Amino acid sequence: MAQALTRAMRDAMAEDPTVHVMGEDVGTLGGVFRITDGLAKEFGEERCTDTPLAEAGILGAAVGMAMYGLRPVVEMQFDAFAYPAFEQLISHVAKMRNRTRGAMPLPITIRVPYGGGIGGVEHHCDSSEAYYVATPGLHVVTPATVEDAYGLLRASIASDDPVVFLEPKRLYWSKADWRPEAPAAVPGIGKALVRRAGTSATLITYGPSLPVCLEAAEAAREEGWDLEVVDLRSLVPFDEQTVVESVRRTGRAVVVHEAGGFGGPGAEIAARVTERCFHHLEAPVLRVTGFDIPYPPPMLEKHHLPGVDRILDTVARLQWEN
Repeated sequence: MAQALTRAMRDAMAEDPTVHVMGEDVGTLGGVFRITDGLAKEFGEERCTDTPLAEAGILGAAVGMAMYGLRPVVEMQFDAFAYPAFEQLISHVAKMRNRTRGAMPLPITIRVPYGGGIGGVEHHCDSSEAYYVATPGLHVVTPATVEDAYGLLRASIASDDPVVFLEPKRLYWSKADWRPEAPAAVPGIGKALVRRAGTSATLITYGPSLPVCLEAAEAAREEGWDLEVVDLRSLVPFDEQTVVESVRRTGRAVVVHEAGGFGGPGAEIAARVTERCFHHLEAPVLRVTGFDIPYPPPMLEKHHLPGVDRILDTVARLQWEN
């Protein structure tokens, strides 16, 4: 996935001279996860720029660049490092198009490595998607496959709306039979996909939890459950149609994500599914999430993150007959 993300930025910069990459250590070092590796050498430091350790300043500069016709791609080195930039994000990035009655869009892509599973400590493994989802004016997307890493990042950079691009850190090293010289086209922002068809219940998930859900669905065969898995890909816009159609087919649903359950994206999704599918449901919509605690030390994260056993235990609570 890391190489697909690098290729997406490289191709976007080659095709469009207005695309600029900026962030802490993105130039000479190539980023702490090496996602921007080689971009400064190929395109120069004026288009792949190292910045001071000042997230509010980075995003504020990106706002000005976008207002003058550029397409900045900002890297926030770790999820929780982005919090100092929230004032710029909420007060300016999210509101500018509405504030100017559509006259001034801000085509900014904000890349945020997020989630756990790498043995990091606090400030390095937050699942901060709820903050972005709750801010009108932003698009929020997160890839779970190598193909989507390339396709969704290209779509985000090309968008005239600001996009928060959440990159699952634990999937940076995931592999696939992917051809960088001829990447397959993928659905754009706002489209969910059924990654595994099933008939017993629907697992609704995204980003780092997709591989876990697919593993749980395979393990569920031994229990006699045929689980469908829906990958949201885009939290905002939310593809309600694909989710509703799946749940109406299966009659049961579980939302799975790493973020905390209280006020997390799963709460909104469960409410929408209940509103739209109430007469089709055989059981209440349930959730498997991270616990409502600050991110734990590395030795405890396996208990905090949704795993196969917790997912199957929750599926077992879906009021099965006999």
